[in-house]
Amino acid sequence: MRVGGIAYRSIWLSDDSVRVQVIDQTLLPHRLAVRSLVTLADAEHAINTMMVRGAPLIGATAAYGMALAMATDPADSMLEKAHRCLLTARPTAVNLRWALDEMTSKLQPLTPLHRKQAAYQRAAEICNDDIALNRAIGEFGLTLIQAIAAKKTANATINVMTHCNAGWLATVDWGTALAPVYLAHDSGIPIHVWVSETRPRNQGAALTAWELGQHGVAHTVLVDNAAGHLLRNGDVDLVIVGSDRTAANGDVCNKIGTYLKALAARDNDVPFYVALPGPTIDWTLTDGTSIPIEERSGIEVSQISGRNKHHGINSVMLTPQASAVANPGFDVTPARLVTGLITERGVCAASKEGLLGLYPERAPRVLRYKQ
Repeated sequence: MRVGGIAYRSIWLSDDSVRVQVIDQTLLPHRLAVRSLVTLADAEHAINTMMVRGAPLIGATAAYGMALAMATDPADSMLEKAHRCLLTARPTAVNLRWALDEMTSKLQPLTPLHRKQAAYQRAAEICNDDIALNRAIGEFGLTLIQAIAAKKTANATINVMTHCNAGWLATVDWGTALAPVYLAHDSGIPIHVWVSETRPRNQGAALTAWELGQHGVAHTVLVDNAAGHLLRNGDVDLVIVGSDRTAANGDVCNKIGTYLKALAARDNDVPFYVALPGPTIDWTLTDGTSIPIEERSGIEVSQISGRNKHHGINSVMLTPQASAVANPGFDVTPARLVTGLITERGVCAASKEGLLGLYPERAPRVLRYKQ
């Protein structure tokens, strides 16, 4: 995707092919800064502090974190330490575990002498595969937008609502929920995005609005609680959100507030789609009730940062100092509220049958015995 007309990924290797470069998303939209990750601890810190965030990008960063660990010490003990350290950095996004398991399965059979090169190679493959998956999600999601456009008058604007940030900043490139939007925009379809601020960390207002603006996509930022009003008034053609973990039955875990949008969309007959790549599906969970919900620091709710009139960045307190604060990072939207899942293999119903139709290799194997 583009920033100031320059193509960017959210993560890449430096010229020395060892250090890992990432965009510090905690500083956006006020400052674009690139950070170098040099050690395993750097990668863990980047994930934990949300310098990088979004399920696919967390997985990609973890993969390179394993590579950084192998560059320091390729011993078995370091391999185990890196897996354990990175796995606990963020508990909800299943891509983290998937990427770490992929790296471990690749590296464990190798001798320490060969692990560094193999680690960097597999991490690069995970990043390149993520781009391909997200582009495919965009193509399938584009067909949904085109179908809506075909029912409207010529050159009528398609209004998409999203939540949090599921654009290229949350992945290696393209994004999940926003990939169809970018492809629609690039193909000449008039499209406009309603961007909910997504309190408490404002990933919508700070990140989604920033990247849409950089790409030239029309958008409007609104407070989270205005979503229902717009859905009821007919100002939204479809909702597309991302996912941090999707259970095998189609239940979707995403940034807190997604469930409320799904309820309002269902009540007003607005299609509600979830865009996700295969690695975001947790086939070990029969439903979403056992997905761990990250409880983050109350400071994210009680304080907020922004640019002042002198162009400096300040934090201010919003709540009484003595007030208790709850800050669950995610909620689970039941499959019954999801119109469909947009994956790299196509669009399916949010159900076990729908997912297995696209991923038949995940169906339980039944042993057949001769009589």
